[in-house]
Amino acid sequence: MTPMPPTPPLSDDLLELARLHGVDTSHTAWDGTEVTVSPAALVGVLAALDVDASTPALVRSALDRARAAETDRLLPLCVVARAGRPKTVPVPPGARLWIGLEQGGRLEAPGGVLPERLPLGYHSLELSTADGRSARAALISTPARVRTPDGRSWGFTAQLYSALSQRSWGMGDLGDLADLAQWSGGALGAGFLLVNPLHTMLPAATAGHSPYWPSSRRYPDPVHLRIEDVPEYAYLDAAGRRSAEAIAERAGALRARVLDGNALIDRDAVWEVKREALQLLFRVARSPGLQVAFEEFLRREGRRLDDFATYRALAERHGPDWRQWPAALRDPRGASVERARTELAEEVEFHRWLAWTVDRQLQHAQRAAKDAGMAVGVVHDLAVGVHPGGADTWALQDLFAPGITVGAPPDAFTALGQDWQQPPWRPDRLAQAGYAPFADLLRGVLRHAGALRMDHVLGLFRLWWVPRGRPLAEGAYVRYDHEAMLAVLVLEAHRAGAMVVGEDLGTVEDGVRELLADHGILGTSVLWFERDGDGRPLAAGQWREGCLATVTTHDLPSTAARLGGLHLEQLDRHGMLNGPLEQERETAAAEVRAWREELERMGLTTGPESTAPDGPSADTLALHRYLARTPALLTGVWLPDAVGDVRSQNLPGTADDEHPNWQHVIADGSGRPVTLEDLAAAPGPLRLADALTPTGSAAAGPLTAAARNNTFERLR
Repeated sequence: MTPMPPTPPLSDDLLELARLHGVDTSHTAWDGTEVTVSPAALVGVLAALDVDASTPALVRSALDRARAAETDRLLPLCVVARAGRPKTVPVPPGARLWIGLEQGGRLEAPGGVLPERLPLGYHSLELSTADGRSARAALISTPARVRTPDGRSWGFTAQLYSALSQRSWGMGDLGDLADLAQWSGGALGAGFLLVNPLHTMLPAATAGHSPYWPSSRRYPDPVHLRIEDVPEYAYLDAAGRRSAEAIAERAGALRARVLDGNALIDRDAVWEVKREALQLLFRVARSPGLQVAFEEFLRREGRRLDDFATYRALAERHGPDWRQWPAALRDPRGASVERARTELAEEVEFHRWLAWTVDRQLQHAQRAAKDAGMAVGVVHDLAVGVHPGGADTWALQDLFAPGITVGAPPDAFTALGQDWQQPPWRPDRLAQAGYAPFADLLRGVLRHAGALRMDHVLGLFRLWWVPRGRPLAEGAYVRYDHEAMLAVLVLEAHRAGAMVVGEDLGTVEDGVRELLADHGILGTSVLWFERDGDGRPLAAGQWREGCLATVTTHDLPSTAARLGGLHLEQLDRHGMLNGPLEQERETAAAEVRAWREELERMGLTTGPESTAPDGPSADTLALHRYLARTPALLTGVWLPDAVGDVRSQNLPGTADDEHPNWQHVIADGSGRPVTLEDLAAAPGPLRLADALTPTGSAAAGPLTAAARNNTFERLR
């Protein structure tokens, strides 16, 4: 364990020093009490920002430097200009301010007044004073708002790995994503399809199964590839075809284990067979057209792809956690890494090709969604952070705070607090880089997205930093320049023509939701959490319009489990209930009764019953009819709810050996795995679509009910 630095007393100097570096010295706890951050936490957090505050003398010295830097600063590190809103940058008398445009050229800003019609983009400010001093700053010119939906729409929310078809190689893939979008959009009238983060993962044996703990957020994982859809597959020679067929037989056994043997999804095993097949395809000569497209992709991605591919090649030799590599290979700019990149040139090229191949299949999935009539299309999910030993932290080490883990302070549900085991970005380094790394990340995720869901969007404002070795309660909130972070998000979404949904659940500071809404960013509203001041279900008409409304999420029990109280026994087995089981059952039953009374009051319980055991119950349908009565612009349906699945994809607070988090295939109420082909033929999805359609029928298009049930196969 890293030894803790000495701790000075909680002096006024230490408090001011922390605040000057964006570290909050107190916060309001979940129960409304004001909590003062401990001196040890402040010292540990400041150390991660390269500020030594371990003694009173060092605190005073650091404070003097921080005050002097504030006094001497001629320009802020970053300036934001929102379209249609006047902006003046304070400048010293007699100084001249110039704007260096992203597209080339310069404009003068007399008196610091920025032009009204400043082009959108990432510009620079250049200041020169009458006494010969100069300064530079980043200037982000952004639209005032992200575009929002033209009207209301609904869509499925799904964990892609869990949505297997009879063509999947042991887990749902990008071919299944395209088919699911075509079926739900073309047959049911869905306007979007939200999927879990598809980021590149570390092996599950090393880092577990959570898609929210990736190696890299900058590139999606090739484990999601549909092998048969790779163009080179059609051009295998006879020997290659025989090898591919043998590999496909092993993949079929993996699929059968999940679908017929009800085994858990084994991502590592799927990647093992897919990697072998992809190596065969990589060796197939590309057509001239494909080669040109590949080279253009390489030019566009540049060094970030080189770094990612190099990490992947090195990880295959030395293990997935770069912190355990030989010391000379831990520096991505070092001479040893450059030599290794040359020695592993073929492996590096293989991983570049994989990134391009995934990009093409993602493009196809979004095109399929739009061709099916979806107003939005595929909604991609962006995790809040990354694994400390993965590709992103290796390539971008200077951007991450060493010795810090991100999490959450104690609350009503987690008495000790939460450790997300993710290193945070340093706000000072992001600002010094003009937020280019954040823009680069968003650009990649948004490239083939109709919308972006941002996990823990509150992290644009502040994150709970905990120094390594300290209790989770002994952390501090560190501030980010949310104005700049929001500006980058809005600009990148605008350039991609995409919308943004922020997951804004949990403890939210005053004014944050309003500020997000002012930027056009939709929030997230979950039915079970929406209550009025008396604790009763919030009336449908009082819900906010600018949100994605759902009954449940991947971190909560399925609707069938919640309505039946089935989740409580599971929580009890893991010691995660706040009170005795019977007491919790009574509380949960009262909650369900309150919702049933509200549904009856609104006359929503008279719709068609589910007559099949593999579909949504009458209460599940009624709850979704309720969502349709809210003004929410987007309404999400948890895909497993369409077949009455009672299992939880994730049970927060449990380890993988306690609960099979992120490993379940979609199943019906009896636990029988359900393929996408089964799903398309089942009555449940159509009933849920009808519940969410204002006219009471999803048959607004030319498809009959029989045609809908056959659409999945026809679309193939």
